[in-house]
Amino acid sequence: MPLSQLGTTDVLYLLGGAWTVSYIVSRLLRRGSSATTPLLGPPSQSWLLGNRALAGVDNEVPIYEQWANQYGRVFQIGGPLGSSRVVLCDPKAIAHFYSKETFTYVQTAFAKIFIGTFFGRGLLMAEGESHRRQRKALTPAFSNAAIRKLTNVFFDSAYKCKAIWDGMLESHPEGVVINVQQWMNNIALDSIGIAGFSHNFGQLDGKTSDVANAFNSLGGDDRNIFTAFIFLLSPYFPFLATLPTKRNRVMRKLRQSLSNISDELLERTRKESQGGVEEKSIIGLLIKAENAKTDLTLTQEEVLAQMNVLLLAGYETTSISLTWALIELCRFPEQQRKLRDELLSQFPSSDPTWDQLMTTIPYLDAVVHETLRMHPPLVTTTRKAAEDDVVPLSAPIVTRDGQTVSSISVAKGTTVSAPIHLMNQAEWLWGPNAREFYPERWLEPNFGEKNDVQGHRHLLSFVDGPRTCLGKNFALAEFKAALSVIIRNFTFEFEGPEPKIEKHISILPRPKIAGQDGAKVPLRVRRVE
Repeated sequence: MPLSQLGTTDVLYLLGGAWTVSYIVSRLLRRGSSATTPLLGPPSQSWLLGNRALAGVDNEVPIYEQWANQYGRVFQIGGPLGSSRVVLCDPKAIAHFYSKETFTYVQTAFAKIFIGTFFGRGLLMAEGESHRRQRKALTPAFSNAAIRKLTNVFFDSAYKCKAIWDGMLESHPEGVVINVQQWMNNIALDSIGIAGFSHNFGQLDGKTSDVANAFNSLGGDDRNIFTAFIFLLSPYFPFLATLPTKRNRVMRKLRQSLSNISDELLERTRKESQGGVEEKSIIGLLIKAENAKTDLTLTQEEVLAQMNVLLLAGYETTSISLTWALIELCRFPEQQRKLRDELLSQFPSSDPTWDQLMTTIPYLDAVVHETLRMHPPLVTTTRKAAEDDVVPLSAPIVTRDGQTVSSISVAKGTTVSAPIHLMNQAEWLWGPNAREFYPERWLEPNFGEKNDVQGHRHLLSFVDGPRTCLGKNFALAEFKAALSVIIRNFTFEFEGPEPKIEKHISILPRPKIAGQDGAKVPLRVRRVE
């Protein structure tokens, strides 16, 4: 029977059978493995949901911090269907965990199916030596020298947005209400298209594309019990990622759109490469790696997968971060004025260079990093142990059987998580105002224990270790360039009293103003006089 014809009862029977087989197989695989250290943790709320209901999307940071304070900074929580996972909140443990990614700690079965199905077998999915080879082939495209050449592209996209907003405000000096998230999407998609692939999606010119339509479809509301059920259980029953739900159909459409544009760009660049192609561009490096007769050679499938992932990452993460920055600057008008004053005083009639963006605009840097601290696009890293491991700790913990230990054993097959959002906002690391948007913290002397955390500027927003975000400096330059243009030229405020901001589940969680249909953030925009 086709999956599309399965009823709810059929799906439940299928889940029950799959769980039984999964349980038996996991028990067999663990024979001969050492046991995971018995850890303290909150009691599971139910066999079906575990602790998921308590740690919802908008409540995870305070709940996780409460658990870390109560049970120690490494603890265990219950998951759906009686499963469990180890949560690492200890800086030394997290550094060890990230350092051993792609070999000891690998993608879960669900992540492999999801990534492989929708984005292909590229860097995001690769493990071990395959990951090392693909990353090394791509690294030159993200060097400082390469990104320096792309900075004008980021400014150009922001200025196109400015010109359109100027036109909208021409006859409305009191300002207009604009869904800023859509415009941040446009800036991000056009920027990654031109900077990465020499392709203009034309979103800021009023054009539409299959890629943009597919991304926008993922921002729509598709909430029902069945969809929520599938979303909750997919990590434990990976085949659910292949069910013909509305969300999965949209994801397949996105994959096809990404593949079509990738095919077109690659074919065009292959033809142009005979006359010489810019090897420091992303697409140029992909072509070079595809044709290389070295250990860095990428297969055609890998080349296409890299393009899919780069389009996704360049679009989603930057647009989400820009939107969050504007929301926070609406919440704190004084900080918005402070940022504008800094930019206008240093750059009244010109744009900063790449070097200035990266090093000489302290409050812009503070706002950008505070946004990334408060709102990391990826909120947690979850992996499966591919082999037994011993994880060192910064400080001893007490185990469930009353022993005090300075390291824990992790058995092969154990699920392990590093909660990025908690480590970015934990009061024991960032001080009593850790969950407040306070850019000034980046201009003050060091405090707390945040220096114990590895990662970019002691944040885990770009993760760490072998999977540290390859496009980190690309993202920071784009974020800073776009925000500098927008804040110098426009003011932003909420329409009416400060609204409730919710998380909208798309490929990555997006902000939305409560009551809006989909991931919309309407703000009142005025021109700076």
